[in-house]
Amino acid sequence: MTRRAVILGSSGGIGEAISRKLADDGWTLYLHYNRNEERALDLQRRLTEKYPERDFHIVQSDFSKEDGARRLAEQVGQVQAIVVALGQSVLKLLTDTNSDDMDALWLVHMRNPALFISLTSPQLRSHPVSYVLFIGSIWGNTGAAGEVMYSAVKGAQHAFVKAYAKEAAYTGTRVNAIAPGWIDTEMNSELSMDDKQLILDEIPLQSTGQPEQVADLASFLLSGRADYMTGEVLKLNGGWYI
Repeated sequence: MTRRAVILGSSGGIGEAISRKLADDGWTLYLHYNRNEERALDLQRRLTEKYPERDFHIVQSDFSKEDGARRLAEQVGQVQAIVVALGQSVLKLLTDTNSDDMDALWLVHMRNPALFISLTSPQLRSHPVSYVLFIGSIWGNTGAAGEVMYSAVKGAQHAFVKAYAKEAAYTGTRVNAIAPGWIDTEMNSELSMDDKQLILDEIPLQSTGQPEQVADLASFLLSGRADYMTGEVLKLNGGWYI
């Protein structure tokens, strides 16, 4: 049977790596993006060339808008897995973070993903086994100064995973999260070399992570080999936070 997954944020560094890995695993994909249409179309083209027998659909929706989840739900059908890999960071002190910043973070990271999962849950329940996977953050576990509200919404994602895993277990839906540390993506490109070295000095493995390593763990969680696991938030941070 065809296995269909929605990758929320497929045009981002981690989302793209997960998309490529799940395509390698045999999944048919809905590739969601917000603004970066060119990158999404390029990903679709490369996956279609590699796997011409499968469909890779481009779907657009702005999750910073109130109707973001509903617009996306109208574009997908019969999904067996949802991967929430979209997001945005706000590098500000709490005193400099305004209500618009807070609202956008909540909509993008928590409200719209949760609503989208709710709207598509009948599709998930139609399969004996289905999956919801959040890409959380190390800051959802331990918090970060200068990213207080980002840490708060990532912590909310982790709490959602634990609660929804209990609620959805009877339907066969496995709900888990990956909490990456510092992964080499555009989101972390703003840091200076000195700041990066300070962080590396704190990581026991003395290296940053790669998007492909997040994708490998996502692949395992959606492979059927981890089906006795639900409600877990798996750390992937080189020992930075244990």
